[in-house]
Amino acid sequence: MTAHIIDGIALSKQLRADVARRAAALRARGVVPGLAVVLVGENPASQVYVRNKVKACEDSGLHSVLERYPATLSEADLLARVDALNRDPAIHGILVQLPLPAHIDAHKVIEAISPAKDVDGFHVASAGALMVGQPGFWPCTPYGCMKMLESIGYDLKGKHAVVIGRSNIVGKPMALMLLQKNATVTICHSGTQNLKALTLQADVVVAAVGKRNVLTADMVKPGAVVIDVGMNRNDEGKLCGDVDFDGVKEVAGWITPVPGGVGPMTITMLLVNTLEAAERG
Repeated sequence: MTAHIIDGIALSKQLRADVARRAAALRARGVVPGLAVVLVGENPASQVYVRNKVKACEDSGLHSVLERYPATLSEADLLARVDALNRDPAIHGILVQLPLPAHIDAHKVIEAISPAKDVDGFHVASAGALMVGQPGFWPCTPYGCMKMLESIGYDLKGKHAVVIGRSNIVGKPMALMLLQKNATVTICHSGTQNLKALTLQADVVVAAVGKRNVLTADMVKPGAVVIDVGMNRNDEGKLCGDVDFDGVKEVAGWITPVPGGVGPMTITMLLVNTLEAAERG
């Protein structure tokens, strides 16, 4: 049995078409959804991500502003810029691309963003809203994973979901979102003993540690859904995930590929969050 592929590119196109339709409705009322993207320094990966985010905005009828600053920008100047964007009525979402240069406290910068414009979902207020089940912005990557599960009509109620990874950006919010859908959730991490024993019980596995082959075919229950959040390079330099795709796809029921899986969904959910920020006004 070969797993069904959950195609993140195709699903992204559907969701972005909906974003474009809703953005057009807002524009007809004189509101243009606006995203400000702030890039500090010359990190090559960050430059690619930022370029993709800005292009996605423009393609979907959202207004985007890209602000580039040298790595020497002071923390005080960055905080002042965030404050100005908080007060700018044309900007509905603010994204400060991470990582930031070492002399800038990323936590301080994220906390300076207004929760009403925190479309990355990283602010403590956003995390708290997710924790207690109140409206707020969900972090884009786990939000995208949930949309992928929804797209295959997967009912999480009573299912056992194992999340490998406990980052604030993916692992922890992912676990909370699965919990909201009545899954029984286990979070695994570098201190977990006998990971295989836990993943073999899982109906759903989300791998989000940034380490190649953390999940192999012998660790997966037949028919399980496997979501691969990892972004790594293999020995040939090709993009790959955390999951041994070729092996696991022969055991799993559903699987996301890398590339073409969770990646496109992350940017799509950023557009959805920005649009919702504009709709909330």
